This record gives sequence, C-alpha cells and structure tokens, in this order.
Amino acid sequence: MPRPSTARFRDKGRQCPEGLTFVASWVTADLDRCFQIMECQDATLLQSWAANWSDLVEFEILPVAPGKDVAAALASGLG
Repeated sequence: MPRPSTARFRDKGRQCPEGLTFVASWVTADLDRCFQIMECQDATLLQSWAANWSDLVEFEILPVAPGKDVAAALASGLG
C-alpha cells in the first residue's frame, strides 16, 4: 500500500502554484525523506505549495543559490 503522500502525488501531481517550478528531486533509500529543488521568484509560492501537503508531510524550506553566483558575489566584495 502506498504512503498517503505517494498516493496524493499519483492522484494530484506535485500541486505547484503557477510561478513555482519543479527542478529535481531525490529520495532516500528508506523512502523516509524527499529532497526537492524548486525555483521561484516569490517565496510565498513555496509556502502555498507546502500548505497543499502540510496535512501529510513536514517541510523544511532552505533558500539556496547556484555556487557560481555566490562565488561571483564574494569576488565582487558583496559577501
């Protein structure tokens, strides 16, 4: 029997609001955790997406940037 989150994903998809783009995901071998890379310009889109799943899963949202962008910012003295 699939987990409730797996069943919902199968039935309804990722449930992303417009403007939130799925990039990639990884799942641990024990199927206990899923790591999703999402892209958007407005962090409230992530909150809206997480709200669609909050009855089944717990989210930890961490903003990230491409390493090359961070390196360029550091090299220009912005960091």
